Amino acid sequence: MRPAPEYGVPPEAALPRVRDFAQTMISRRTVREFSDRPIPAGVLEQALRAAASAPSGANRQPWRFVVVTDPAVKRRLRVAAEAEEQLFYERRASEEWLAALAPLGTDASKPFLEVAPAVIVVFEVHRGPGTPRPYYVKESVGIAVGFLLAALHQAGLATLTHTPSPMRFLNELLDRPPEERGNLIVPVGYPAQRATVPAVTRKPLSEVVVWR
Repeated sequence: MRPAPEYGVPPEAALPRVRDFAQTMISRRTVREFSDRPIPAGVLEQALRAAASAPSGANRQPWRFVVVTDPAVKRRLRVAAEAEEQLFYERRASEEWLAALAPLGTDASKPFLEVAPAVIVVFEVHRGPGTPRPYYVKESVGIAVGFLLAALHQAGLATLTHTPSPMRFLNELLDRPPEERGNLIVPVGYPAQRATVPAVTRKPLSEVVVWR
């Protein structure tokens, strides 16, 4: 054990700081149209450093981040993901699910997997040879991804969370062992010049927060 860190935020600064952070995150939107503009050197590393600092069950840190920048690998990733998505839209998704997705304008085509300058594939690390048993894997990975998205947004980069299902193809494509299981795919980059986003709104706090 060691002493807890001193956060050093004066009480009078707490509200302005959290208000500014909230406003920054409120401005974040999922983007599906990317520019191929390069990401500044070092930005991905620092965002991943933030993600890897997330709390986790028993401190097992059950995540693996595979950063894909090779155009040929991104192309194969797109082809494989679109094959799964085609089956999803044609056979796997219920009518109710498709109706819920309709306002977002999504379909089986995923060009962002190839256009975005970087694609971060997030894996959950489960028990395997030489890997101790992890705890609260999905919860831990979810927190780490939240840190990652926030850090990338702070850097002025756009992201989206893509979840083709099933994701078993990721292990073979990215040469990952069986104890690693795909959690989601995060394309990263700058929005295309004329990128648009769906006109959606967030629920008011009164609907999602309960005070007792």
